[in-house]
Amino acid sequence: MRRKLLFGERMLLGDGKEPFNAVIPFRLRGSFQEKDIQHALNQLQGKHPWLRALISYDEDHIPWFEVPETHPQIPIRIVSRKGEDDWQEESRREWQTLFDFEEQPLLRFIWIRGEEVSDMLFSFHHCLCDGGSAMAFLYEFLAILDNPSAEIGVEHPILGIHDVVPEEILTNRYQKMKAKVIGRVAATAIKCLPVSKKAVERQNDYLIHWKFDKEMSKELISYCKSQEVTVNTFLSTVLLHAFKKVRGNAAFNKVSCPVDIRRFAPQIKDDHIFAFGLMIVLSSDDKVSFSDNLWMMQESVERKTSKLNPYITMMVMESAHDALKNFTKLLKHGKSSNDCMFSNLGRIQIPHQYKDFTLETIFSPSVIGPLGNTTTMVTSTFQGEMDFSFVGSEGYLPYAEALAIRDEVIKMVKLQLDPIAVL
Repeated sequence: MRRKLLFGERMLLGDGKEPFNAVIPFRLRGSFQEKDIQHALNQLQGKHPWLRALISYDEDHIPWFEVPETHPQIPIRIVSRKGEDDWQEESRREWQTLFDFEEQPLLRFIWIRGEEVSDMLFSFHHCLCDGGSAMAFLYEFLAILDNPSAEIGVEHPILGIHDVVPEEILTNRYQKMKAKVIGRVAATAIKCLPVSKKAVERQNDYLIHWKFDKEMSKELISYCKSQEVTVNTFLSTVLLHAFKKVRGNAAFNKVSCPVDIRRFAPQIKDDHIFAFGLMIVLSSDDKVSFSDNLWMMQESVERKTSKLNPYITMMVMESAHDALKNFTKLLKHGKSSNDCMFSNLGRIQIPHQYKDFTLETIFSPSVIGPLGNTTTMVTSTFQGEMDFSFVGSEGYLPYAEALAIRDEVIKMVKLQLDPIAVL
């Protein structure tokens, strides 16, 4: 089984010489054996073909996912657990560790082994899948770890654009021409845009982590309901305010928000291993109040989301593979134009209690790569607690400013939930 990488996947893969890795850490209370962990990982590979895949190149140096007849297992790296924050150190290590994707799978497993509590991490190349896919195979992994004979089914993988875009759109002459014209115009524009000869020096990468307890998380959700805005819109508004407060005129007043393609393309199932995503960009208005900004931004979210078209977007991108090099160069060498990428995974629907162990927490995923501004905030909710991972690089956002932004986010959230308490 094999397929060519799609445009977005090729962009994330790059030349393979720079890592673009995502990490999902979680904490288990219980006792575990390596053979049981390896069995669970083997079962994941049994269900998902692309977890068995390597990447090979054809004569035109086009990369392909290829599943060999005899595939290597997902490797396990074991380290001794010394403290509560070891998972952060191991996350940073995984960001920097290349995948030998011509010899090994695009997924690794790290076990920070303790006597009663273990922290575990899935580390994967971002060209393999997105956070939604990763949460699906985390769910399956825990089910098998709890019950080695658990049935998790078999994935019917996406083998190309024809498995996502309906045939009546993919073969429509007007839609094909529209996609090709948009692709050509975009490719020409990208080629003409001036870019620096040298990419920004990233310097040191960092991870800042915090949680809101159950009470505060519940209040935040209730507040959003009372204002008739989503949690995503509320936190985006808070984030833009925090960047402006800390960075002043250096802030761009733009936050990029990934949108799950599964909302618009039912052909992509929750457990599909797939990396393609959609994006909207949000801005606030300094001249109006926070509440007015909330409603304006919610309106903007709904308007921009309604215009998203995953099918045409994929067709445009697939028509523009010859522009990939210029597009990647623009991302790497072009000037930053947004403050941050912000992703809200929402409530994670994974059980907390198992037969022989407890899933104490899931830390929000982190991801970092070489395509421009690395500043990213990811939030998720598990067991009623909102969890935040804030990732960045000194060359784009100094660590001291990132800490100040974190503090301003927390302060602003508390101010909206309980104005009197903050004063």
